Amino acid sequence: MHDTPDPAVVARRVAERREHLGLSEDDLARRAAMAPRYLRHLLEAGPDFDPAGFVRIAAALDDSRDDLLWGRADAPPGHGGPGPHPRLQNLTEAECWEQVGNHGVGRIGLPVEPGPVVLPVNYVVDRRSFAYRTGEHHATAPAEGAAVSFQVDHIDEYLGRGWSVLALGPAHYVDDPAELAHLAGLPGASPWAGDDRPCWVRIRPEEITGRRLIAG
Repeated sequence: MHDTPDPAVVARRVAERREHLGLSEDDLARRAAMAPRYLRHLLEAGPDFDPAGFVRIAAALDDSRDDLLWGRADAPPGHGGPGPHPRLQNLTEAECWEQVGNHGVGRIGLPVEPGPVVLPVNYVVDRRSFAYRTGEHHATAPAEGAAVSFQVDHIDEYLGRGWSVLALGPAHYVDDPAELAHLAGLPGASPWAGDDRPCWVRIRPEEITGRRLIAG
């Protein structure tokens, strides 16, 4: 069950959506069949004041009521805006490894032509290295020994906080049967993207850095 939505946040979503559609406030009021003055009052008072009115506003914006009140569930991070008095703190190497945990989803940066590409992969952490599964000709398959980057991050939309860890180092394919069996047994080893991904790539960072965004 949702808590009561913040009227100021909802009003900001309405304004952003309205501007995206190229509508003035009067245009929106006309579409929603309400007086501009009432529209402004409704946005200040919040959805609980007139739930049906917000249904009309959402329809006028070609949006759903839930997305308008709570934001898109599948929206990229960053829609919540920064927290109060944001600042960055550097992470130590130990803190970087603590943040990335033992598995999750990160982004592999590959040096290919005509320019580098960055792709999401689910990874495992094994003895201070990142490893992930790919196929021989898949987009996430690097050249043996290629210099790559690997990034993992997290954003807390509500608190305006987060962290980011960046690792740099060579990518090597794992071919030892014992190592392959070990990696396959780790939590998070199954490829999220499915398909046949028999190859394991290991990145043992030569450099790992991170930053934490805090607020307040």
